[in-house]
Amino acid sequence: MGRKVNPIGFRLGIVHDWESKWYAERNYTEQLHEDLFIRRVISGELTRAGISRIEIERSANRIEVTIHTSKPGIVIGKQGANVERLRQMLEQQVGKKVHLKIEEIKVPETDARLIGESIAEQLSRRVAYRRAMKQAVMQAMRRGTIQGIKIKIGGRLGGAEMSRSVTEMSGRVPLHTIRANIDFAVVHARTTYGRIGVKVWVYHGDVIPEKTPVFEPEVAAATD
Repeated sequence: MGRKVNPIGFRLGIVHDWESKWYAERNYTEQLHEDLFIRRVISGELTRAGISRIEIERSANRIEVTIHTSKPGIVIGKQGANVERLRQMLEQQVGKKVHLKIEEIKVPETDARLIGESIAEQLSRRVAYRRAMKQAVMQAMRRGTIQGIKIKIGGRLGGAEMSRSVTEMSGRVPLHTIRANIDFAVVHARTTYGRIGVKVWVYHGDVIPEKTPVFEPEVAAATD
């Protein structure tokens, strides 16, 4: 049996950073469920806003929430009405000061979460799955900013009796290389004949760690 490791969790602290940045000893469970609730509310309220990820940072009685979206106009709304309504709703539910920050995703075609959601939406509309996958791969590689992409979908494809999985790939996706910056997402498409899983891996190139200066005692003694 192959044991599959989440590519983002595998690289935490090396290539990827944590999406929740805070420390708690006693009320850890409470704050964890608070984070999950905040993410659930934002995702539910902004279903069409192209949200890739939500980062949460805490300090005393204040919560900083950063929303990474491909459609900042929808999130902000007319004269900031949407974002203000969302902020007030979260403050009422959580009981703490909430500060919302909107970050725009410049190239949504190369974001794993947004690619997965786009394919899932097409599958729900009964678009041919091979066409949806090929189109997503071509659009991502055409941007020229990534080195590889892999898409895998599994389930009752095309309404077939038996479930199966199909993979589409272009370029290279080195999953075993820890310094490889790989964006990963899992999205579910809810169709009339069942749920279809969509997995997306996007390889953005290697992240080379900075070299720390090595202290050489012989050289140091010579310079003295």
